Amino acid sequence: MAHTEHYHTKFEEECFYHVYNRSVDKKPMFKSDRNYKFFIKKFDAYLSPVLDTYAFCLLGNHFHLLVKVRHSKDLSTFEKLTNQEPNKKSIHDLVSHQFRKFFQSYAMAFNKEQSRTGTLFQTPFKRALVDKDEYFNKLIYYIHANPQIHGLTNNFKFWQWSSYNRIIIDKESHLQKEAVLDWFGGKQNYIDFHTQNQTHLFNERLFLND
Repeated sequence: MAHTEHYHTKFEEECFYHVYNRSVDKKPMFKSDRNYKFFIKKFDAYLSPVLDTYAFCLLGNHFHLLVKVRHSKDLSTFEKLTNQEPNKKSIHDLVSHQFRKFFQSYAMAFNKEQSRTGTLFQTPFKRALVDKDEYFNKLIYYIHANPQIHGLTNNFKFWQWSSYNRIIIDKESHLQKEAVLDWFGGKQNYIDFHTQNQTHLFNERLFLND
């Protein structure tokens, strides 16, 4: 079970959150590479205007994100561009609304493809405030290590649907690559931290319902 507060945590500007969720029936929400790519595309479309993304991992029936809510000025600009009345919604309501639109968009496409009906994602989705600097490196590692923790691969570094490799390649994206590498003290330290911890994957999960 998730901690109860993870269902009710409010989004606030310039705060970091670990967002995670799974399918309502614990069955796969990704059945092909096309599904994974579509999820990323829709996330970028709906959430990048209101969030900065620092790490992610998509797995068979769940996902993990490390995100930061943008500054209120960016959010007001987004509201104007989308013809919404600025400041009508609270920051929490605005971000939550974008998540709901994202989930709905993906679920509708997935259901149509799979001849499926009904809700796809558990509600409400889980989010935990991340407010301790020393926790960032461990959380990013944990997010990246999830495919190996769950036995989906023998080496999480080769899992295609996480930000591990995307952070270290020189390719433009919305990922906050430089910030992540700075937290680790550079690219080599980022790689070394993941390698060292990979030899003894966490014996206890940081989150019980991942």
